[in-house]
Amino acid sequence: MAVIIDAKQLGYKELNCRLREESGDITISDCCGQRFIAAGMSDKKITINGVPGNALGAYLNGAEITVNANAQDAVGDTMNAGKIVVHGGIGDAAGYAMRGGRIFVKGDAGYRAGIHMKAYKEKVPVIVIGGCAGSFLGEYQAGGVIVVLGLEADDKKIVGYFPCTGMHGGKMFLRSDCRDIKFPGQVTARPAADEDMPELEEYVKEYCRLFGYDEKAVMDSPFTVVTPDSRNPYKQMYVAN
Repeated sequence: MAVIIDAKQLGYKELNCRLREESGDITISDCCGQRFIAAGMSDKKITINGVPGNALGAYLNGAEITVNANAQDAVGDTMNAGKIVVHGGIGDAAGYAMRGGRIFVKGDAGYRAGIHMKAYKEKVPVIVIGGCAGSFLGEYQAGGVIVVLGLEADDKKIVGYFPCTGMHGGKMFLRSDCRDIKFPGQVTARPAADEDMPELEEYVKEYCRLFGYDEKAVMDSPFTVVTPDSRNPYKQMYVAN
């Protein structure tokens, strides 16, 4: 039986206490800026109607969260497992130090999405952004996968300034030829090849299923793959030649 929690009169502490008391499918109604929702939680399926505050799903450990609106900063901070689906846009620093699980965003993301993302053994975190991403995308990325699709972007660049600064692991897929984007010297940006397609299609297929897009139409576009090409990506940034 689904549980409905009216968050209108609840602070973030009271709301999270209620979440921990309940089990199964939970819907939060009238959410308005409560922070740390579902932090560290597992084995729950949570739907949020309204706008959650910062650090939604921080340290998430297997729970699934769906937001039927926008979300604020630090979505999935240090997330370990599970899934977060946002039917809108998100603020800055999404997936900070994320080490597992998946985040799907229908719209745009702010600055520093995927900063310090990492991977370990079977854990490969994934962020899929359907719109555009702000500056410093994938800053110091150490693992995992970031996909930016740039859907409905009009004339806006798919990513902002300084993408992949300090990137030393992981991978990025950008739905663009990226001719108008300046990448740092420690990464390689190349057109996606046939061998890249199966992995990319997996993420795009799930995104399209979640948000109602046509997978074939989304894939019918050039993609750029960005990966680090140095074992010491910081040398040219901080050491004089």
